[in-house]
Amino acid sequence: MAITAADIRRDVKEKDIKFLRLMFTDILGTLKNVEVPATDEQLDKLFENKMMFDGSSIEGFVRINESDMYLYPDLDTWIVFPWGDEYGKVAGVICDVYTPEGEPFAGDPRGVLKRNLKSMEKLGFKSFNLGPEPEFFLFKLNENAEPTLEVNDKGGYFDLAPTDLAGNTRREIVNVLTDLGFEVEASHHEVAIGQHEIDFKYANALKACDNIQIFKLVVKTIARKHGLHATFMAKPVHGINGSGMHCNMSLFTEDGKNAFADPTGDMGLSATANSFIAGLLKHAYNFTAIANPTVNSYKRLVPGYEAPVYVAWAGRNRSPLIRVPASRGMSTRVELRSVDPTANPYLVLSVLLASGLDGVENKMEAPEAIESNIYVMTEEERKAHGITDLPSTLHNAVKALREDDVVTEALGEHVLVNFVEAKRIEWASYAQFVSQWEIDNYLELY
Repeated sequence: MAITAADIRRDVKEKDIKFLRLMFTDILGTLKNVEVPATDEQLDKLFENKMMFDGSSIEGFVRINESDMYLYPDLDTWIVFPWGDEYGKVAGVICDVYTPEGEPFAGDPRGVLKRNLKSMEKLGFKSFNLGPEPEFFLFKLNENAEPTLEVNDKGGYFDLAPTDLAGNTRREIVNVLTDLGFEVEASHHEVAIGQHEIDFKYANALKACDNIQIFKLVVKTIARKHGLHATFMAKPVHGINGSGMHCNMSLFTEDGKNAFADPTGDMGLSATANSFIAGLLKHAYNFTAIANPTVNSYKRLVPGYEAPVYVAWAGRNRSPLIRVPASRGMSTRVELRSVDPTANPYLVLSVLLASGLDGVENKMEAPEAIESNIYVMTEEERKAHGITDLPSTLHNAVKALREDDVVTEALGEHVLVNFVEAKRIEWASYAQFVSQWEIDNYLELY
């Protein structure tokens, strides 16, 4: 049931809400907010789309001479946070960013996804669903409440207390998410020490991306309450697994059917699913900068740590980039395993959708499924199967991004230009930095 302005006014009064967080996401995927008092006057402005903010201060938005932007609330995203302080209870709503002329702002990642979803609908599909699997690490805070790299457990995959000492933290996170309306499906310790995963039910792409942003906020907030720092950094510790955000995707038709399911098709997949996979494989190298947007992301994308580095697909085999989980019927889905949780969810879903639909629209055929372990194949064997590698650095990924018309069109010129510029600056800063590894390996040798 849709949330109305009257519902929100009633919540503010009955739950004694004192502040409103008007939330939006910048190009790099960081959740931002403008906080205002929950007065009748401010609520009137909110519902009339008159909430203004300075866009020139936000990464990748606009220049100082064109700074005025407006926040249009999506009332269905209204949430009342289960925490507060002596200053009062806080609620929030996710907003779209608009220009003073009343047009959707081209640099708003949420708006970019909405534009791509409209393109999908023109092809006859009703919804694009996402079931994300974001992983994160929990590290101890020091005496100054600053993050360390010291974990608070020695647990492994699916371990339980007392080995997994973060169990209580995860349980509180799950309770808060449930209170906020999430349908949590699983919560467990991941493979690496200090690493965790909480999975929540799939939703349409827009809501799923909103959920990812709120999920990160909740995880970080509850972790700090327990004296921990939660990080979604792709590879915070050398020598152990990094954190991914596997994306389980499916398309649904106007009549409510899963467009990827066909019991008569090979592996129970429809021609649409096969073509969608083909589109993802075709554009994978080029959209990697969006799916893995930091220098650190490429420390995760290496063989030996369960992260996919090879462009191929399979059924049960977990070594390729794409796999198709065993569930069929309405649960038929395609899982892309390369995305990490530093990605901007709105942008990554935009490029994944556009890539898959390019395959569908042009009736592409996926190559043969690779069911053997690609990690143990020789380079010659991979070449014989047509298996290529993902980019090995952010620098290579950003160069490839601009070469793909489908991916760049999905992003739009404003996002593309500002994203590329930000990443070029990031790479230049990294390339000039002298690391401890270089000191250890070169200082005495040369």
